Amino acid sequence: MTTPSPDLLAGIPAGFLKIHRSQLVVVAVVGLVLGVIGLFFPGATLLTVAILFGIYLIVSGVFRVTAAFLVDTASTGLRWLTGIAGVLVLAAGVICLADPFQSLIVLAVVIGIGWIAEGVVDLVAGVRGAVHPRWFAYLSGIVSIAAGVAMFVLPAAGILSLVVIGSILLIVVSLTTLLTLPRVARKGKA
Repeated sequence: MTTPSPDLLAGIPAGFLKIHRSQLVVVAVVGLVLGVIGLFFPGATLLTVAILFGIYLIVSGVFRVTAAFLVDTASTGLRWLTGIAGVLVLAAGVICLADPFQSLIVLAVVIGIGWIAEGVVDLVAGVRGAVHPRWFAYLSGIVSIAAGVAMFVLPAAGILSLVVIGSILLIVVSLTTLLTLPRVARKGKA
């Protein structure tokens, strides 16, 4: 367990330190609760994320369509572009809400594309000698491409794995936050 040395905290007022400590406790407890929920209920967690993403897209689309009508300082072409983009984003949000799990599959494919692209960049960096040692770039590229392909082959399992791993990491980070809270000097001690 590591705590900041008393010298490091010497200039910080005790009241501020107590508030900061309280905020850290609240954030850590919320993180623990969310991590446990994600770990024991990954399907419900994914469904919640998909629904919130759909709602976000709908709100964003409505905002863009509204902006296309209300922002009279923009050019006609920009207003049309904003309006069309808004309608498309709005439609995507409705589709996400109509089939939330399908939107998660799309998210998995996008993650897979990103990992494959990252792997190709790593392989090229290894070939060009931009990374030392080169074998590290090759290994990183192969692992990234394999992870991207896995997301294409098993998108639902890939997303579910990300939720479980993310939940475990959230629990670990929250516990370490609670274990390393800054100490507040008691009134009787200097």
